[in-house]
Amino acid sequence: MSLSPVTELDDEFEQAGKPAGPCAMVVFGATGDLTMRKLVPALYNLMKAHLLPREFAMVGVAIDDMSLDDFRQKVSRFLQVEDHGTEAWDRFQQCLHYMRGDFGDAATFTQLGEVLSAIDQKFGTDQNYLFYLATAPKFFSEIVKQLGQSGLSKQDNGHWRRVVIEKPFGHDLDSAQALNYNIKGILSEKQIYRIDHYLGKETVQNIMVFRFGNGIFEPIWNRRYIDHVAITNAETVGVELRGSYFDNAGTLRDMVPNHMMQLISLTAMEPPASFSADAVRDEQAKALNAIQPLSSEDVLHQAIRGQYGEGTVAGEKVQAYRAEPGVSPESKTETFVAMKLNIDNWRWAGVPFYLRTGKRMAKRHTEINIQFKRAPFQLFRHTAVHKLQPNRLVIQIQPDEGMALGFGAKIPGPQLRLGTVEMSFEYSKYFGADPYTGYEVLLYDCMIGDATLFQRADMVEAGWRIVDPVIDVWRVLPARNFPNYAAGSWGPKEADDLMERDGRQWRKIE
Repeated sequence: MSLSPVTELDDEFEQAGKPAGPCAMVVFGATGDLTMRKLVPALYNLMKAHLLPREFAMVGVAIDDMSLDDFRQKVSRFLQVEDHGTEAWDRFQQCLHYMRGDFGDAATFTQLGEVLSAIDQKFGTDQNYLFYLATAPKFFSEIVKQLGQSGLSKQDNGHWRRVVIEKPFGHDLDSAQALNYNIKGILSEKQIYRIDHYLGKETVQNIMVFRFGNGIFEPIWNRRYIDHVAITNAETVGVELRGSYFDNAGTLRDMVPNHMMQLISLTAMEPPASFSADAVRDEQAKALNAIQPLSSEDVLHQAIRGQYGEGTVAGEKVQAYRAEPGVSPESKTETFVAMKLNIDNWRWAGVPFYLRTGKRMAKRHTEINIQFKRAPFQLFRHTAVHKLQPNRLVIQIQPDEGMALGFGAKIPGPQLRLGTVEMSFEYSKYFGADPYTGYEVLLYDCMIGDATLFQRADMVEAGWRIVDPVIDVWRVLPARNFPNYAAGSWGPKEADDLMERDGRQWRKIE
């Protein structure tokens, strides 16, 4: 069963957002993959949607020695747009600027200040600057320090300065705290936008609307009605060209403190007092701080790690993780993690949260599975019904964003037999599809100063507090059985055992 589109959308859906105010965006690491594949397309989409201000310019900063024409041609190749020659494309190209610079050299920032002053005069950007750190983490503190010393981070006379920082934000709790300390010595918390691209996905943003905007769900969103929550993030790709980085990080550090904790916090948070940034993030932080850190003994039973070996993905034979470029042939780094966590508060006491995330798995798929408790069986004792299936709500995040609610219904016929009916919808079919990267809403929010979808310092540190005990145990006890799952599978058997010990199972993903 699927939902039919309404004839007319509500007024809220018809209202288009207004363009952000005048500003210039500086991207450090402008020639890198993130900039070309995500940021530039997102900016172009915003321009076509009339959400980018006409008083806008982008300055790319990187160590590569290239001319402005070379930079614009590189952008053009990555965008692969079909509307060359249109007003939007011509205007977008004119917005692009490039300067070569060393992130640790004060002269780079002096020159950047001069470039921005000239852009203010030409484009009317009003001295409002958005600095995006699309660089390796080792440059984060240095760039912020240079912004402070050059005066580029200083806000006065109504002009704003904001800094966007990509993950990973630290590699453990100590490093995350140190990074927060260094950055907050120069910037105020309101100037810092720690970005997680998962929060740019419509379904993730809709979790709050779904929970708090519908009277039928929030009353049952608690331990009385929910049996467990299972979050899956599966990728079919391997480490690609990130082998040297990934072999020092692993899936635990790469995915759990940020992406997975964001999904848990949005699912588990209490209703905020409003949708203001700090009100929402206050409740997310409370939910994360209520997660019980695993003891060393718990880690042995409630945290599972895996590493993929050879296998077949989408009909193609792929090599083992240890054979990937940049990876040690004897690597002990995990490419898969599964965990069982408990939230120690009134709403969720006794409701386990299971999570699994991995590379080279059977299907690219991310979902939050809310499984409700079974209804009492007594009424059906003397019928042909032998077992009642639990209701479940599946929030699908990728690749197809949508939601599905499963419930029992009578199968037509003379006997009383039950079948599961699924009521579902996909955003693309219901509201129409747009070729978005997921960064559009996040960049737009940065420009208008809405930090709701960005992590605060306390949220980042709360995520690392949950992960740190696992890191410590796994460091002392390296894995002995790697590789322990075939590429193209759903991970190691131990991940299935994690739920089966509790009489539960991961939802079968077709």
